[in-house]
Amino acid sequence: MNRTLAGALLATAAMVITSVAQAWEFPGGDAGGQRYADLRQIDRANVHRLEQAWEYHFAEPEADGATSSLQMTPLYLPVRAGGHLVSCSPFGRIVALDPATGEERWRHDSGLDEAGVRNHFKCRGITWWEDPAKKPGEQCKQRLFMAVIDRRIVAIDAIDGQPCKEFGDDGEVKLYHSDGLAGRIPTVFSTSPPVVVNGNLVVGSQVEDFNQAHMPAGVVKAIDARSGAFRWSFNPIPEQEQASESWPANPRSVSGAANVWAPISVDAGRNMVFVPTSSPSPDYYGVYRPGDNRYANSLVALNGATGEVIWHFQFVHHDLWDYDTPSQPILTEVERDGRLIPAVVQTTKQGLVFMFNRETGEPLFGIEERPVAKSLIEGERASPTQPFPLKPLPLANHELRAEDAWGFTFWDRGKCAEQFGKLRNEGIYTPFGLEPTLYNPSALGGMNWGGASVSIDEQLLIVNLSNAAMFGQLVPIEMANSRGHWNPALTQVNAMKGTPYAIVMGVIASPLGVPCSPPPWGKLAAIDLRTGDIRWQVPLGSVHEMGPIALPFEIELGTPNLGGPLLTGSGLIFIGATTDRRFRAFDSRSGEKLWTARLPNDGSASPMTYTHKGRQYVVIAAGGQVAFGRPLGDALVAFALPEQQQ
Repeated sequence: MNRTLAGALLATAAMVITSVAQAWEFPGGDAGGQRYADLRQIDRANVHRLEQAWEYHFAEPEADGATSSLQMTPLYLPVRAGGHLVSCSPFGRIVALDPATGEERWRHDSGLDEAGVRNHFKCRGITWWEDPAKKPGEQCKQRLFMAVIDRRIVAIDAIDGQPCKEFGDDGEVKLYHSDGLAGRIPTVFSTSPPVVVNGNLVVGSQVEDFNQAHMPAGVVKAIDARSGAFRWSFNPIPEQEQASESWPANPRSVSGAANVWAPISVDAGRNMVFVPTSSPSPDYYGVYRPGDNRYANSLVALNGATGEVIWHFQFVHHDLWDYDTPSQPILTEVERDGRLIPAVVQTTKQGLVFMFNRETGEPLFGIEERPVAKSLIEGERASPTQPFPLKPLPLANHELRAEDAWGFTFWDRGKCAEQFGKLRNEGIYTPFGLEPTLYNPSALGGMNWGGASVSIDEQLLIVNLSNAAMFGQLVPIEMANSRGHWNPALTQVNAMKGTPYAIVMGVIASPLGVPCSPPPWGKLAAIDLRTGDIRWQVPLGSVHEMGPIALPFEIELGTPNLGGPLLTGSGLIFIGATTDRRFRAFDSRSGEKLWTARLPNDGSASPMTYTHKGRQYVVIAAGGQVAFGRPLGDALVAFALPEQQQ
């Protein structure tokens, strides 16, 4: 195949994807999480003229005194589905807004049961589905689904927000009923949106971390998108007769979790569902679950009609670090030897990027098993090797030594070097022991749930990641005097009930309150999909609010970040994510920063874009971030060019 024909195929593939992305009908832009829109009104030449178009506040009474965060990406629905901008809220509501003004058109309250919700309140998005069996104008032909944090799926009409009565019980399905349970398990939640594949609604779950050894299994469930009837399930924890050398004899009696809390991707044409699984319980102690623990910490490709496994790849064997597979698998096309390969790309907390043929699971670049450190805990059989892609090279710093310690002054640099010198440090995948161990990257990443963006036409992958080292340590469980929400700005002790140990974690920080690992502590990077080469990397975020005293000027050393990027056809990358209340635009060719705006709170979400009545808008949720101990808020903020300059 010649280069011209390959280029034409790339352009055609891009057109197929972006025909959906124009309206932003999925939280990830399309069903494969590309976070790309072929919109070009806002470009490199005029992005500096962007101004705030509107600001919306959810104003939920439950937010007063509660712990919540805005991690959602709204949808912009086509006219036949109402033409709204729709979003979920942390407390179980769906709102429809005027795309031009942000004024509320209607609001649906799902009746969230707050009792027993021990996680912080959040929702990462909602799902739109058009029922092919209904005629235009029929009630609930256009549906919105929300996975409420209390483990219900609600279905409403996208036009007016009224419940779809034929779905489940008057418009809702209690997911725990398919487990034969009368009530909800307080350690299991729903946070990411369900997906639809050929009439089946597929949903994962979030299972609480650091709780106890034997947690509920992270079962993926499929229900009928029209009726709510149960269709199939996939349990990553095998039954006794399915156990192999990868698990103990009766896995479900000693372990759980391996759940799918990150967003799921769908290839409807191939009837495939791609689920990113998390670590098995207990998170940091694997004595009770010897073996690699197959299907945990993996990308699993399932048959959308049956839930049967087509192929899988495990990114972490016998996880002892809470290295969940944290982000939506990205379905794209990769050019290789003049032809296009249907690919799936997975980013990880370890700062690694893996690429596969999505039909077969064959790696697009080599993957090798490399020796890693042994565990010093009695009875713990850590995996002797872990998989590393040959390309792209690691985006996170896997090798930190005392001489790498950083500080604003010789004094705090010396204090940081002392801390590094006291840690067990044999590189990434050093198991925790009774002495403090370097934890880098930490469970926050590397990359996390914000995902990445991709341009098929440019063969470009855009990723953001954190790069601040932590420490971890196992201590006798009697030392765990409390548990609560994890705030990495502080050292915290969490009991792992049913094990001999508690886990202690904390940021390795200088006396001035900034990370001891060398900056940048957050960065943005571009990867060439054809070659696997890193095209550029730049710091992401200013540290002027990280220390004990906020500075009046910005210092671009990068910050830990949660959220993801948006890539447009005009070659712009939009991203919030940072802990500095900033929203930025970068040039995708070079990483040059072109524009910055201040947000009411940190934009710890992934932005989206749409064109409404000839005007392009870029929208981001700005609600702060619980994990970083940042101030919280409830705003959706839209930006656009001045109307006279479009």
